[in-house]
Amino acid sequence: QVQLVESGGGLVQEGGSLTLSCAASGSIFSINAMDWYRQAPGKQRELVAQITSGGSTNYADSVKGRFTISRNNAKDTVYLQMNSLKREDTAMYYCNAITIRFGVLRNYWGPGTQVTVSS
Repeated sequence: QVQLVESGGGLVQEGGSLTLSCAASGSIFSINAMDWYRQAPGKQRELVAQITSGGSTNYADSVKGRFTISRNNAKDTVYLQMNSLKREDTAMYYCNAITIRFGVLRNYWGPGTQVTVSS
């Protein structure tokens, strides 16, 4: 079992910055990758960024060059640095952890943190 708690969301003006944090606990040794997803009202949840246990990162095209995912292994925390925020970045942001143990893949989700970008 992995428990995730996001923080750092809030209200920010267009062009501003926010840093989201996702603190993991539990069976963190089994985590293969951690992701940030977001879901805007009336839209499907979408992958924003991913960082693997090896340190590889991937980003959605819509956030490339603006968002950076990173991790602090000592704190078991993953971050999402968001710069040059746009109104369309407004959404609930969720942290996701992917574990693979004994050949079984599982996803764990945090409760989410709201990001609102105003004009």
